[in-house]
Amino acid sequence: MKLKLIITSIGIIVSLYCSGQTELPYYQIPDYPKEYTPETVAARMIDGLGFRYYWATEGLRDEDLDYQPSDEARTSKETLEHIYELTKILINTTQQKATVFPNTDKNLSYTQLRERTLVNIQSASQQLKSTTKNNLSEFNMVFQSGDNQTEFPFWNLLNGPIADALWHVGQVVSFRRSSGNPINSKAEVLLGRLLE
Repeated sequence: MKLKLIITSIGIIVSLYCSGQTELPYYQIPDYPKEYTPETVAARMIDGLGFRYYWATEGLRDEDLDYQPSDEARTSKETLEHIYELTKILINTTQQKATVFPNTDKNLSYTQLRERTLVNIQSASQQLKSTTKNNLSEFNMVFQSGDNQTEFPFWNLLNGPIADALWHVGQVVSFRRSSGNPINSKAEVLLGRLLE
């Protein structure tokens, strides 16, 4: 009996290792901070994005990724690539770095896109939560292309990349419903957890 348990445990570990599965952030939204500061409020908004993204992208199939509602629209996979680019702007801003164009991160698999996007979202949130200065004005959104640099205040990150990412997560939810694979109905965005 003991040997069977050991062999089963080893089998599960090897299976998880071989499948590349790791625990991704935002299966559940983190507990909210104890106090309201500009940074913790912004971080909570980012955590909301992470939770919504996690469940919008959980279990996507190839036919979901290839789904394109019209010839002019992006596919779901292209939409995920765009969301990933938006989270790179988010993480760069919270680390007070410029986002450099053109982008060199191309041809990522669905699994890589999903993992990197969720990690970017989590890192940006944690960066803001660990800031104690109460001064979001120091977090400018900076774009660099060659020698040219354009800078925007944090406000533009809220109504730009963060709002845009939320918009596109909604598109992914709609697209997957149209391709016959709706989002898990137990994902409760108000509570930030999966209902039992």
